Parts: sequence; structure tokens; C-alpha cells
Amino acid sequence: MVLKYKVSLPGIKGFYRFYEVKNNTSLYTFHKRMLADLDFPQDQTVLFKAVDELGEALARYSTIDLGFGTIDEISLGKCHRKGEDKFVYFYDTTNKKFVLVDFCSEEAEREGVLYPLLVDSKGPNPIEFENGYIAFEDLPDEKRKLPSDDEDDFDDDDFDDDELEDEDDDDDVFDEFEDGVEEE
Repeated sequence: MVLKYKVSLPGIKGFYRFYEVKNNTSLYTFHKRMLADLDFPQDQTVLFKAVDELGEALARYSTIDLGFGTIDEISLGKCHRKGEDKFVYFYDTTNKKFVLVDFCSEEAEREGVLYPLLVDSKGPNPIEFENGYIAFEDLPDEKRKLPSDDEDDFDDDDFDDDELEDEDDDDDVFDEFEDGVEEE
């Protein structure tokens, strides 16, 4: 059996990743795949916090046993059977940076495919959102304008005629040479 999960950022419509994983895939293997795909820092202890629909913790899985097992010994299939289908995955526990990991569906296994498999993606990696990137979908309605919407808003005051005149002065440089021969 293959399980499909959506990785997202809370409140951000412009980012998601969908992964398919085999039932026996460990949380550690899934972590390594996300680490590679999403440019997460590699020097951090990670934490999969299984939560219910209200966000209450059901279990915590990390590289050290927090009473529920370690991420290298717990499979996503085992979590799924226990009803742990929603995770807050802390990829940087020091700075409390995380993504949401939600179970979506059970899928048929594909032939000749290496799992975990990234099957769909949207937007840049989470670090870009921290650096100020705003996806079009996340803009307020009044700021959402397509280039075709701006045709009526053309304002020729946006262009400075003085700048255009200054550019003409640069033509003197080419007066020294004409047809490749220096004037004397």
C-alpha cells in the first residue's frame, strides 16, 4: 500500500508538496526525502509531532525516544493505522520552524518507482517565504492584478523625460569612430 501526504505551510496557499510513500517507509526516510527536496538545514534535530484535528499532540517522534519510539523505527503505515495522519514536522526545532504534513489518500503502488516519491509541487521552498516571498494566491484581493489588468492604468508620468534625454548624450562616444575607422 502507498500513502499520499501533503506538505504545506500554515496560511500559505502558494506552497505545497505531495509525496507518495510506501506503507513501511520510516519517518526517518521520509524526513531525509523532505530534507533533500526542501533545502532544510541538515544540522538540526527534527521532530514529527502527531496531532489530532484540534492540534492536540498524540505522539512525538524524533531521533531520540520521547516515549513513542524514534523516527528510524516508526513507519508511516504504523502511524496511519493508529490514526496519526496529521503531523507538525519541525525541521528546525531550535527556531521552531515547521511544515504541516497531512495524510490525503491511499494509492496504488506504481511499477518501477522509487519511494518516497514527490508527485506534485507548487511554489518555492519554505526558506523563500521567510525571505519575504509572497505568492500571487496569498496577496490580498486588492493587490492581485494581472499584467492585462493594468492596460487602463497606464500613466505616462511613470517615465521621466529627463532620463531619456540623458541617454542621448551617450551617443558622443560613438562619434569618434565611424565605419570602424578613427576620425582624426
